[in-house]
Amino acid sequence: MVSKSQTKLITSLQQKKYRIQNGLFVAEGPKVITELLNEGLKLQAFFSTNSAEISAENHFQITETELKKISFLKTANTSLAVFEIPKVKPLQDTGLIVALDAIRDPGNLGTIIRLCDWFGVRQLLCSEDTVDCFNPKVVQATMGSLGRVNIHYRSLSDCLKNTTLPIYGGFMEGNNIYSEKLPKDGIVVMGNEANGISDEIIQKITHKISIPRFGNIQKTESLNVATATAILLSEFRRTIEM
Repeated sequence: MVSKSQTKLITSLQQKKYRIQNGLFVAEGPKVITELLNEGLKLQAFFSTNSAEISAENHFQITETELKKISFLKTANTSLAVFEIPKVKPLQDTGLIVALDAIRDPGNLGTIIRLCDWFGVRQLLCSEDTVDCFNPKVVQATMGSLGRVNIHYRSLSDCLKNTTLPIYGGFMEGNNIYSEKLPKDGIVVMGNEANGISDEIIQKITHKISIPRFGNIQKTESLNVATATAILLSEFRRTIEM
């Protein structure tokens, strides 16, 4: 059974201010929950319609009707967990880092976090106006990768100003990514879905790169930011392995 106080707390976590206030976030579905548990995130409460689904402390077996009342998904899964927001490790000025300038779509951020995990990028730097990584939609889109990528919310301008790493920015017009000599260590900046990289951040970019269009028509205006991130990270990693 889900108590009224539990229901009130869980539903409040849909809003960022209550996630910050309580230091908690919600994950749904056995795969995502198991991945986060395996990465050592601290579980506060676990609710499931299947008692044998996951072995966890603070386990509450509930009905499908009860789960629907606390779920943030259009179609509720079989389980929901409340986790403590983990402490962020210090930002290291080394390795390959992805930096996001005002990414607003939760699905895009979740996918980019998953891409960072896939390509071995352990640090993700987000501008302060980028969507919260503990937003329920972001958490679901990461499919558990949230526990393996260190995500920092900082003044992007200040961080780029103080770094010793080369700074690459994804643009519609820039040097062809496939002909660039790419480093092992560097920062890859991706811009807002509608407006791209802001003027303030453009001033900090040391290398403008682009993904060329192929074919005869070439009328597509742009790529989705998550798709573009996947292509750029793939090329950065490919050139390192050559």
